[in-house]
Amino acid sequence: DRIRLVRGSGVDLDRFQPAPALPPGPPLVVLPARMLWDKGIGEFVAAARRLREAGNTARFVLVGGRDEENPRGIDAATLLQWQREGTVEWWEHRDDMPAVFAQATIACLPSYREGLPKALLEAAACGLPLIASDVPGCREVVRHGENGLLVPSHDPQALAGAIGDLLSDPVKRQSFGRASRVLAEREFAQQAIVSRILAI
Repeated sequence: DRIRLVRGSGVDLDRFQPAPALPPGPPLVVLPARMLWDKGIGEFVAAARRLREAGNTARFVLVGGRDEENPRGIDAATLLQWQREGTVEWWEHRDDMPAVFAQATIACLPSYREGLPKALLEAAACGLPLIASDVPGCREVVRHGENGLLVPSHDPQALAGAIGDLLSDPVKRQSFGRASRVLAEREFAQQAIVSRILAI
C-alpha cells in the first residue's frame, strides 16, 4: 500500500507531433534503438530480407548508435554489410528524431525485453502505427489492434507478416496512427508524468 507505479518518464508532445503528410516515395519502416541484438535487430533484418525478396519496395531503416561496451552490441562490419546488401539502411545515431519520425510510415521495435521504451512513446506521439514484440514494456505502449500490432519475440516470420500487413493497408495505418497520438496524450504526456511524480 506504499507503492505507486508511474510508467516511464513521459514524452514531450510539443516536440514530437504528427507530420502534416508523408513525403513521397517508398514507405519507410524505422527501428529506433541502440544497435543491440536484444533489440530484435537480427529479426528485423531477416523480416526486411523476406519482404524485399517477395517484391516489397519499402525501405527498412535502423536508427541508433552502436554500444561498444555492451556484449550484445552489433559490430560495425555486420551493420555495414547489411547496408551494402541493400537489406536495410543504417542511419547511425540521430539527434533529430522528430524529423526521422516525420519521414516514417511505421515504427518497429521487436525487442526481447524493455522497461518502457522511450522510442515507442516518441513514435506514438508522432502519430505512427507501431509494431513491437509482445513483451512487458512494449505492451504498455502498443495496444494490439488499436494502435499497432504485437508479435512474438524472436520470430522474424511473424514480424514480416505484421509489417507486410500494415504496409498493404493504409486505412489501418491511419487508424492506428491516430490512436497512437491519442494514447500518448492520454497516458504519457511528460507534464502529467512529472505531476504524478511530484505528487508522490
